[in-house]
Amino acid sequence: MPPSHKRRPLVAALATVLLMIGGLLMPGTAHASPAVQYTNPLAAQRADPHVFRHTDGYYYLTATVPEYDRIVLRRATTIQGLASAPETTIWRRHTSGEMGAHIWAPEIHFINGKWYVYFAAGRADDVWRIRMYVLESSAANPLSGTWTERGRITTPWDTFSLDATTFVTNGVRYLLWAQQEPGISTNSNLYIARMGANPWTITGATTRLTVPTLAWETRGHKVAEGPAVLQRNGRLFLTYSASATDANYCVGMLTASASADPLQASSWTKSANPVFASNASTGQYGPGHNSFTTSEDGQSDILVYHDRNYRDISGDPLNDPNRRTRVQKVHWRADGTPDFGIPVPDGVTPVRLMSYDTPGSAVRHWEYRARLEANVSPLADSQFKIVTGLSGSGTVSLESTNFPGYHLRHRNHEAWVERGDGSALFRADASFTRRAGLAGSGTVSLESVNFPGYYLRHRAGQVWVEQNDGTAAFRNNASFVLE
Repeated sequence: MPPSHKRRPLVAALATVLLMIGGLLMPGTAHASPAVQYTNPLAAQRADPHVFRHTDGYYYLTATVPEYDRIVLRRATTIQGLASAPETTIWRRHTSGEMGAHIWAPEIHFINGKWYVYFAAGRADDVWRIRMYVLESSAANPLSGTWTERGRITTPWDTFSLDATTFVTNGVRYLLWAQQEPGISTNSNLYIARMGANPWTITGATTRLTVPTLAWETRGHKVAEGPAVLQRNGRLFLTYSASATDANYCVGMLTASASADPLQASSWTKSANPVFASNASTGQYGPGHNSFTTSEDGQSDILVYHDRNYRDISGDPLNDPNRRTRVQKVHWRADGTPDFGIPVPDGVTPVRLMSYDTPGSAVRHWEYRARLEANVSPLADSQFKIVTGLSGSGTVSLESTNFPGYHLRHRNHEAWVERGDGSALFRADASFTRRAGLAGSGTVSLESVNFPGYYLRHRAGQVWVEQNDGTAAFRNNASFVLE
């Protein structure tokens, strides 16, 4: 039993995620949505990723390239398709003067019938004089269209500024960005202002939303940058990245009511702790600079971010090229707030086994025993990667997300999450045949490989592998919805 698991009580607190009934959400419940599966990483050596889903049926991906010298764009009809989509360079840095160095963090948006790319750039003769700039294209396909430089975004101070993004709420478009403000000894804080008559100007008051002061915001550097907005459940969730761009890099969050004035700093509440951070168990370090998109079926919010698959970096992290673009599903708590969980392992993204007959409850591990529970916290205790069965093709095994190498297995008819001992018995105990759900359409059931006719089912709050007795109760207990 690994010491880390013994020390860490796996307490309960994520989403009472109730199933959709008749296509409508039950009053006051969190959003439940079908499983989505992608394979990470999505793109090697692509940092600060921004994915935009357009009405033309394409997802568009742009990101920082390690040479910091150009803006690239790719598109595909699926998120996974972005991994192999051809990449086009739509703009290159200037050879002198402004926009001549450090081409960082491009974002692509479609506003008033035209495409816009926001990005940061330094000068060729002063690479750290970084400011925000905008490109415009009226082409239907932004990969083949002509781009016009619309110049610099002017803010109240002529200082280090970057990571512009834009969003609309209550019919008003806003710009968010990070900037170094004179008189404040930080690398960057977050700011918001209304957009002006065009998408490269702001108007009216500029509001400082947050200053990095907490321990997790100030490791290596005092940073708040990379803002992104997710709107749901009557609230605005503004994620941002903090600390140095090594393994300390992490994501924090500001929350405001959708009915509040986003230009009032008092409308926003900062999370006391990071909402997304490095995880040694899954081998993911420095996750951050995220954006959001939606799944192909439109029912899931997808977190897009970069990280590295190693902790230690030689030299300046900005010179390390290996930040990768990754994606994973956003889950929702019963209180309507997002749970980003942990950066999942590389490979296929995990799913949750939600009970068919106990809506909102998921299979999770607690001190290795599998049980059924609502409001699971940490989220990763209820996430499993469906992999090729340990006993061979035609079967599946369920690998723990936060304990890679541990699989759901049965022992004395009890379901446990344990590390394999290399034996044929363990491989068989941890292998199942995936069946159409015993309860009917939209569900799945898992039949034991070495005990045919025995299924994974919940009973009395715990999970077992037991023989199908033919009753409706058993069929319902042994059926799950993948989320």
